[in-house]
Amino acid sequence: MLLVIDIGNTNIVMGIFQRENLKAHWRLGTRRDRTQNEYAVLVKSLFDLEGIELPEIEGAIISSVVPNLTPILYQSFRLLLPLAPIVVGPGTKTGIPILVDNPREVGTDRVVNAVAAYSKYGGPLVVVDFGTATTFDAISPKGEYLGGAIAPGVGISMEALFRETAQLPRVELRKPDRIIGKNTVESIQSGVFFGYVALVDGMARAFKRELGEESKVIATGGMAPIIANTSGEIEQVDPWLTLEGLRILFQKNRPKRG
Repeated sequence: MLLVIDIGNTNIVMGIFQRENLKAHWRLGTRRDRTQNEYAVLVKSLFDLEGIELPEIEGAIISSVVPNLTPILYQSFRLLLPLAPIVVGPGTKTGIPILVDNPREVGTDRVVNAVAAYSKYGGPLVVVDFGTATTFDAISPKGEYLGGAIAPGVGISMEALFRETAQLPRVELRKPDRIIGKNTVESIQSGVFFGYVALVDGMARAFKRELGEESKVIATGGMAPIIANTSGEIEQVDPWLTLEGLRILFQKNRPKRG
């Protein structure tokens, strides 16, 4: 079995693959103050709950956009497993040309998503990832990563609205029954929800004008199902796209036996 780990700014998502099947997955809050021992105990507890034995893990791979957490998670898995996880970085074989000014600036999660999306859906593609930031990535018909766009994520926007105003409350994001809110809570929900739908659809249409109107629009990330139900441009929600990409990258970069 293969352990895959995606370290994001808000969540750490882990999965266990048995060949190509996602056998188990977990989403943890990203905590920068946890030690490697604490993460090791937490991961071992999750394995125990799923009945997964450590000797069954034959490989591991990490993608991270939180540099100070990467060595902590790396060492926590070394405490549990007699193997060194692959860490996705500049030397990783992806099979995806990164056609931007500075490829090292592109977040590894976006590269991993591109690998999985092109492998599963072909190109051209627009990949929308609803994470801490909302990212849009363009993949050519030849499987080239062409660049993208970054906008504040839904959670960041709602938290900023609460923190930077004197009278607006923190509210739960959901699709309101109408776009014209009749009270403050409904008005915030309408502005954020329908505003993000408009953002996503507008950006997707603009990407397609450059990439080609035949481009597929794929969404992933925690908020993807909520937004996709109202979006007119998102064609497919793939919640485990990043984990699938890590599995593919492990196969491309796995250490040779012997």
